[in-house]
Amino acid sequence: MIYVYRVTAGQEKIVLDMLMKKVKKEKLKIYSIAHFEDLKGYLVVEGADEISVRQAGLKIPHIKGVLSKPMQIGEIEGMIAAAKPAVLSISKGDLVELISGPFKGEKARVIKIDTNKDEVTVELSEVAVPIPVTIKANTLKVYQKASEKSQ
Repeated sequence: MIYVYRVTAGQEKIVLDMLMKKVKKEKLKIYSIAHFEDLKGYLVVEGADEISVRQAGLKIPHIKGVLSKPMQIGEIEGMIAAAKPAVLSISKGDLVELISGPFKGEKARVIKIDTNKDEVTVELSEVAVPIPVTIKANTLKVYQKASEKSQ
């Protein structure tokens, strides 16, 4: 069954790490734990039963409780589909435009992609000395694909 923990907003990743350690240490019947960026203040947990899920959350700071009604898989399918990483649309050598942060509006070339962290290392192209900058993939917009440039 799928259950939802209410957690302190902004502390989801910390709680997720503590939960994973506790589940491994105590060998609890928790099969997966998910955190969705769009769902602030909540963690989605798949466990054998409500008792296992409640036991896993005991004495972990920032957990406010477990929602009383379990979720169905259909209710979270939309969130899972929306959680596809932005890195998938970017490839090495692409010319991109930064759409937020201190370099907003700058053009850069992709030199490295880290799919695990959803980060991209780019080299700013309109500067005197090329500087590699590592940023989140969702702060980029593809300006020109590397495959289009060679044509």
